[in-house]
This record gives sequence, C-alpha cells and structure tokens, in this order.
Amino acid sequence: MPAPAEIWLIAGTGTEVGKTWVATGVARSLRAGGACVAARKPAQSFDADDAARGATDADLLAAATGEPVEVVCPRHRWYEVAMAPPMAAAALGRPPFTVADLVDELRWPDGVDVGLVETAGGVRSPIADDGDTVDLARALHPDRVVLVADAGLGTINAVRSAVDALASHAVVVVLNRYDAGDAVHVANRRWLVERDGLDVAVDVGALALAVTRRA
Repeated sequence: MPAPAEIWLIAGTGTEVGKTWVATGVARSLRAGGACVAARKPAQSFDADDAARGATDADLLAAATGEPVEVVCPRHRWYEVAMAPPMAAAALGRPPFTVADLVDELRWPDGVDVGLVETAGGVRSPIADDGDTVDLARALHPDRVVLVADAGLGTINAVRSAVDALASHAVVVVLNRYDAGDAVHVANRRWLVERDGLDVAVDVGALALAVTRRA
C-alpha cells in the first residue's frame, strides 16, 4: 500500500486552537514549494451548520490539498454532533470504533511527499473508543508532530502538558494567532524556547519551509 514519504500529525493543546487553519496553511505552503501533499482527518465531529456551509474540517482540508472531501475523511466517520468523535458516534447510535480502525482506513495515493493527519480536540481528548491522539501517534509513528496552541495566557501549561504526553515524538509547537506586539505572546514564546528548549514557530509558511529544509 502506498505511503507518504513523511507523515506529519497535526495535534492541538485543545479544541478551537486552530489545528485546521495551521494544517491548511502548511498544505498550501508545501504545495506552493512543489511538494505533493495529502491530508487526512480520520474522524470528525461538527455542528450540522458547518456541514451545510461546507465548512467542516474535512471540507477545508480538501480545498487546501485539491482532494475529494470523502478521501480526506470517509463519510462514515462524519459525526454531526459537536462532541469528541467516539462520544458523538454513541450519541448518534452509530457503532463504536478503535484507533486501529482509523489507522486501517487511511489511504494514500502514490507519490505523496507529506501526508498531514489532523486529529480532534486536545492530545488527550478521545479520538476513538480505545484511545486519544497520543495513542494515534503511537500507532502512526509520524515523522513529526505539529502541536498547535494559543499564544496567550495559559499556553505554557497547555504546551508542556501536551509535549509531556507526546514525549516519544519530534514535536514542533505552533503558537497560533501570535501577535509580536503582545507582551504576553512574546514572553510565552521566549519561555518555551529558552527555558523548555522547544522548537516554536509563529508563522505557518516559515514552519513549512523550515521543516522541509531540515528533513
């Protein structure tokens, strides 16, 4: 079965931190540089209004990579309740599923340079009945984890907790919505870099370029 040259897991410190915004930005930047990129959302749960507007995570990822939305996320993994995917499946009366099910359902075309796999919620949020993003990462063995976090108050604790959970993986932190004129944002970035020794990016295009050069 074909597999990407590299797999990047797009994870987050929580819900609504901007995982999809970062994933789509990385995809567009890599494609603009000539890379073949594919994106996968193993399972997604959402408000029904998002689906009506074509604004689910899978819709946005598909628009960024040029793939059919059903390829990005299989239709049977769309759950129209804004809960963690396994909880949404239960609320809708649909069958339970496992991390292994999600991994087995990933399909990639030939010739993909970077495969992006976007998770749901925070790194310890349930993504299947038997596991979370940490378990998914353990099963996927990604080449790197892109950890998306807010730039403001509380992010040092959130990032540290997530990085600890993902300790066996190469993690690049993205501080989303970063404002160089905000003293808190600047201090948070400096602390994570200088005190914790983390690789921290604040620009998605620069992140894609830097990571590609290091590969």
